Amino acid sequence: MAGSNGKQKTVRDMALSLGLIGIAAAVMYVFIPHDDSAPEVRRVDYRVELLTARRAASYPVAAPEGLPQEWKATSVRFQGDDFDLWHLGFHAPDGQYVQIQQSTQKPSTFIDEASQGGEATRTTQRIDGRTWTRYTGGRYDALVHTERGATTVVAGTGSFAQLTEMTEALRTE
Repeated sequence: MAGSNGKQKTVRDMALSLGLIGIAAAVMYVFIPHDDSAPEVRRVDYRVELLTARRAASYPVAAPEGLPQEWKATSVRFQGDDFDLWHLGFHAPDGQYVQIQQSTQKPSTFIDEASQGGEATRTTQRIDGRTWTRYTGGRYDALVHTERGATTVVAGTGSFAQLTEMTEALRTE
């Protein structure tokens, strides 16, 4: 009988320990502050990278001018060793993502990467005297224009209206 009494104490001690751990976890959850809201999107300054890209790239590098302040630049890079790849990403006012990418890489490969699998449609748009082709079906919708050996892709999760707004704001100097 002595053996069963020892087992009962062990089970009782384990239950008490688990109870104390549960109470401690509840107290920590209640009294330690936690924020479940989305983090603030950090704006990046892309002026230095833009100047570098415009000096080094073999094509006119595009960046937006005159967009409302609610558009936040969130990512920028220029890779001169990788087909003069220019990338500039934005957080749109409604929380969507819109990016500008340019490269001298083979257009079909570059467009597939930039739109993440988008396919050309028969729909085109004239924006600032240039013809842009719509791409859909990938992770991102896109507007695409190829000129002077370089391809420009304006793509993202935003609507075609937002992609058009970004495209209309692009300037090369």
